[in-house]
Amino acid sequence: MILVTGGTGFIGQALIRHLLTDGHRVRSLLRPSGETPDLPKGLPVEAVLSNIEDRRGLRAAVVGVETIYHLVGVEWQGVQANLATEINGTRTLLEVAQEAGVQRIVYLSHLGAERGSAFPVLKVKGIVEEIIRRSGMPYTIVRSGLVFGENDHFTTGMAKLMAAYPFFFFLPYPGNTLIQPIWVEDLATILSWLLETEELRQQVVEVGGPEFLTIEQVTREVMKAAGMHRRLVIIRPSYLRMVAVLMEYLFPGFPHSVYWLDYLANDRTCAIDGVSRLFGLLPARFTSQLDYLKGVRWGKQARQGLRKR
Repeated sequence: MILVTGGTGFIGQALIRHLLTDGHRVRSLLRPSGETPDLPKGLPVEAVLSNIEDRRGLRAAVVGVETIYHLVGVEWQGVQANLATEINGTRTLLEVAQEAGVQRIVYLSHLGAERGSAFPVLKVKGIVEEIIRRSGMPYTIVRSGLVFGENDHFTTGMAKLMAAYPFFFFLPYPGNTLIQPIWVEDLATILSWLLETEELRQQVVEVGGPEFLTIEQVTREVMKAAGMHRRLVIIRPSYLRMVAVLMEYLFPGFPHSVYWLDYLANDRTCAIDGVSRLFGLLPARFTSQLDYLKGVRWGKQARQGLRKR
């Protein structure tokens, strides 16, 4: 049995699909919520309702589990998100998992994760990585580049912002930060293959797409695929941060996350041949997998996001 935390998320749903296709039994940890959980449709997934910090609920979730995929993250929840939840929840999950005899944890982190980072999310990821390394439980930590695909936070969020801001689109200075986007299906394949990759136990693995792109190049490709044209204006990150914090407060359902500014403050890349060398997989190029952005009424999507509280 495999337990996936964050299984209702964009990456979690893709991973669950891959694991079930490979013949594994999968259980998803669901956070208590008044909304209907967004589980993969038509797939035999077990579900356990529990907060990540609820020891009793986690004990029920790990019964019979051999491997945990820990995908829970709060970086997209805005300035009001409690980043300590990820740290405390991981500690609790590890303690309960060790008591239950779970054999391995696979943690999804970010390129640039470092406990000494000046950026809150990357600092939290670095702290969680250290907690896992010191836990004594067999682990694999996967540091990923920005993940894109249908219903993502990255390209879809960018298209919504473009629709909300006509004529202009703002990028943080200097606009040439390098990123290495990886397609969600490639990342899900890598994660699922880790079950059979014993040599990557007790390792930190960095993965990204097959190309380094500047944020300006990425933005232009998203505009092209989404059928929009905006003049790109590069401004100081401090100004963008003020706008992002204000908009997160006023419109929490809209993709203004300050995390973007932190992520784009430095290059976020790894070895360009890492995925092919470690997994024998040639990842998809960014421009080859953007069809999901075509034909969408992005103006309507933007208005819905502005109304959502």
